[in-house]
Amino acid sequence: MRALRSSTKNNMISSSFAKPTSRSTILLPSNPPFSYSRSSIPHRPNSRNFISWSGRFLGNSISCSKRSLCMASSSMVNDGFQRFSSPPFQGSESFFRSVLQSVETVYLNRNPTAKAVLELVQSVGNDKICYDHFAFRTFGVNGHGIDSMAQFFLDFGYSEREELRFPAKKLKALWFSPPSTSHSEVGSGVNGPLPRVFISELLVDQMSPEAQKIIRKYTEMSEFGKKYAALASALGSLTWEKPTYSEFLQLASESEYAAWTLVNGYALNHVTISAHQLTSHLRNISSLNQFIEDNGFKLNSQGGTLKVSPDGLLLQSSTVADSFSYQFSDGITESVPCSYIEFAQRLVLPQFKNLTDEEVKEFHRRDGFEVGNADKIFESTSKDQLTRRAA
Repeated sequence: MRALRSSTKNNMISSSFAKPTSRSTILLPSNPPFSYSRSSIPHRPNSRNFISWSGRFLGNSISCSKRSLCMASSSMVNDGFQRFSSPPFQGSESFFRSVLQSVETVYLNRNPTAKAVLELVQSVGNDKICYDHFAFRTFGVNGHGIDSMAQFFLDFGYSEREELRFPAKKLKALWFSPPSTSHSEVGSGVNGPLPRVFISELLVDQMSPEAQKIIRKYTEMSEFGKKYAALASALGSLTWEKPTYSEFLQLASESEYAAWTLVNGYALNHVTISAHQLTSHLRNISSLNQFIEDNGFKLNSQGGTLKVSPDGLLLQSSTVADSFSYQFSDGITESVPCSYIEFAQRLVLPQFKNLTDEEVKEFHRRDGFEVGNADKIFESTSKDQLTRRAA
C-alpha cells in the first residue's frame, strides 16, 4: 500500500494541470485570536499526507483509516492541460438528493435568515442557486467525529481531499469533493451540482477534564447514534438527550463550538451559495455582500466582512447565525445559536486566465478551502457576533 501511494504521488506531481499544493495537514498559527481559546495543539505525527489538486478526482478506490479514498486518474484534453475528473456517483442519486433535501429543509425551517437570503438572491433575475458546500460540526470522541458524518457521503461516491487544523480552537476538519452525476448542470439548490462537504470536529481530548466529562457523558449516552449521523441531520434530532443549561454554559466558557454542537448535534451548520455561478450582478461577492446588508442582514465581521485567501482566489463571507429558543433538560429556556449562510466566490486559476467566461468551468477555478478564511467563518456562531447582530 505504501509503495502504491508513493508511486501514485510521484505520477501526480508530474502532471502539467496545475501547480499542486501540499496534501499535508494545513495548520493555523497557534496564537489564540479569540477570548475562549486555550493552548495550541501539537501537530500529530500520524496526520494524513496527500497531494491536493485544483481539479476533482477520478480513479480507483483504496481503503485507508476506515475511509474509501480515491486514487486520481487523469486525461489530456485539447487545451494541453491534464485534468482530474470526479469518480462516478455510487448508488441511487434520487435517494441521496432526497436526504440532502431533508437536511436542507430542517436547516431552512430553523434559520429564517438563511431562508430569506436564499429567496432574495434567487429573486434577482430569477437566478439559479448552486451550493458551494455543506458544513457540519462534530465531537471527536467515542466515534462521533468526522467519520460518523463522512461515511454517508463516501458511500455515495464522495472523495476525501484535505485536512485543515485550527490549533487555537482545538479543531480539525476534512473536506470532501462530490462525484460526477448525470444531471449536475441542471436544477437549483440540492437539485443542482452536488456541493463539496466540509466536516469539522472538536479535539475533545484537549479540552479540560470538566468539559470532557460533559461531552463524553452525552456521546456515550448516544451509543449507536454515531451510525445514524446523516439520519439525525435529516430529521433535525439529537442522537443524545438534551443537556442542562449549566452544562451548556460550562462548555461555552471553553469552546463556543462545543456548546453549539451539544445543542445542535449533527444539524447542518451552514450552506454556502456559489456566488460565481449566479448570473446576475450578484456573482461578484462584493456586490452580493452589499445586497445582503442593504436588505437588513448582518454579516460576520471577524477579520472583515470579506475573507480572502493568501492567493487571492478564494473569497468568502457569511451572515451572523440565527438564534432559537431552546428548552434544556432542567426546564430552563434560553436563546442559543443556530446556523447561518455563507457565500463563496472561486476565481479562475492563473493558467486559465485567457479563457472566455463561456469557456470557464468549475474545475478551472480555485478549489479547496483556506484555514485563515475558515477560522473566521467559524465565528459566525460566536457570542460576540450574535451580540453585535442584536445591537
